[in-house]
Order: sequence, then C-alpha cells, then structure tokens
Amino acid sequence: MAHPQVGHVHLKVANLDRAVAFYRDILGFDVMARMGDRAAFLGAGGYHHHIGLNTWESADGTPPPPGSTGLYHAAFLYPDRAALGAVIARVLDAGIALDGAADHGVSEAVYLRDPDQNGVELYVDRPRAEWPVKADGTYDLINAPLDVQSIIDAAR
Repeated sequence: MAHPQVGHVHLKVANLDRAVAFYRDILGFDVMARMGDRAAFLGAGGYHHHIGLNTWESADGTPPPPGSTGLYHAAFLYPDRAALGAVIARVLDAGIALDGAADHGVSEAVYLRDPDQNGVELYVDRPRAEWPVKADGTYDLINAPLDVQSIIDAAR
C-alpha cells in the first residue's frame, strides 16, 4: 500500500506581499503562481507548491490569540547543514529572532515566526543510519541543545 506524503501547507495571512517576501526572500521558496493580491503559491525544486498563502478571509487580520487551537508550526526540510545554515543567516540578518533551537537526534532544527506569527521550523535531517532507535524499534526523539552557530558556519 502506498503511503501518503505531506504535500503543502496553506496559510491565511494578513498581507500577501509581506508573506511572499518572507517565504521567497528569506526562506528561499520560488513563487510558482499568483492570483493577484489575494493568493500566492510557492514551491521548491519546481514543485507546483509547498506553501499556499491567501488573504481570502484574513486581509489585515490579526494572529489567533495565545491559548487557541490551530497550526503549531509548519516545518521545512533543507537538503543539508550548509543550506540550513544559509537560511538561518538570512533569518538573523533580516532581524527575525529565533524562538528556539533543538537537536532532536534525528534532525537539527530552529524555530521562528513568520510575519503573521505562524510558527515555522527550519530543519535538516541527519542521515537515517544515525537516527537513534529504541529497543522496540521506535525512534528516540530528543530535545537537546543545538549549536546554531556551527550550522551557520557550515554555510561558509
């Protein structure tokens, strides 16, 4: 039986141009299609879209209040530490603060917020052979400190 894959995340945003600039210029996605000032679709590697952005119900809106349900974060996988380091450097150069960083055993990740305060995870997987496995065969996911500077240095 074929297994499903995550195809894309579609976000309601307050300002389309601001959101497109973040996902295109900071995170490195390409604009694949645009529907005027109401929606845009961004992808990587020529894929039709990994991210949808729209203002259909949210133009000039505010983020949901703390303590409400909704998206915790969207996670974007980069191909290697150098690519992740480059995007982290762009994030910091743009004055965007990191909410956190973690070594999860299987991956290395940083966390931040997009202009609409949606949670964003940027990460790189370790080689599958290095993933920590418990005796029962499940992964031993951890939440250890991460040396973010070493990842940024990998981009140089």
